[in-house]
Amino acid sequence: MTGSFLLSLGGVMETLAVSAPTVVDAVRGRVTVELCDTRLKGWAKKLLDHAEVTRTVVHPERAATNEVFVVMSNHRSLYDIPLLFDCFPRTLRMVAKKELFRVPIWGGAMRAAGFIELDRKDRARAKQGIEIARARLEQGINVWIAPEGTRSRTGKLGTFKGGGFRLALDTGLRILPVGIRGTEKVLPADGALVNRGASVELEFGEPVDPARFGESGRGELMNAVRASIEAMV
Repeated sequence: MTGSFLLSLGGVMETLAVSAPTVVDAVRGRVTVELCDTRLKGWAKKLLDHAEVTRTVVHPERAATNEVFVVMSNHRSLYDIPLLFDCFPRTLRMVAKKELFRVPIWGGAMRAAGFIELDRKDRARAKQGIEIARARLEQGINVWIAPEGTRSRTGKLGTFKGGGFRLALDTGLRILPVGIRGTEKVLPADGALVNRGASVELEFGEPVDPARFGESGRGELMNAVRASIEAMV
């Protein structure tokens, strides 16, 4: 595949086009969950369609319930983000690293839409981010966390961070594992140019109940979720 500068530029422009009105609406006090859902879905679909990404969803019924999940996936590409927003059938917000919130306009839009900022280098601020994620879950909003914390350069799963698992244990909500395959063909982890015509797959795994592991079983819970994601990718 040959990367396209125009596709990459188009993605930036689409992101700006959805971010700017969200920031304006936030200033005017007009932002709603439903409005942001609509914009996120439209943004995700446009990015994938413009890059002619063929997507296949495996076991969509596992996400098509009224249950609120802590969603966890592997992370290979920035295109994991539009893919999951396009394929997940209900309200979803993402836990994202603090650096993304510093991007002009985009960062403000993410904050206004209810995305969760996480600073893993500052223990107090990391804890604050997890508390915000808990609040989103209590509002009935599914929260997506990439437990690796960064994109994989090899396709293999990296080391999992424990914050999301503590969140699941504290709330009692089940974890929905997600396996993402092929997004690195659209945009590699260290790439800048978007490729056209890739085929990708997203698979929803069987939900994992943290209650089976108890407060002392966070390590076992992490292993169970990791095994589920690893089997899918």
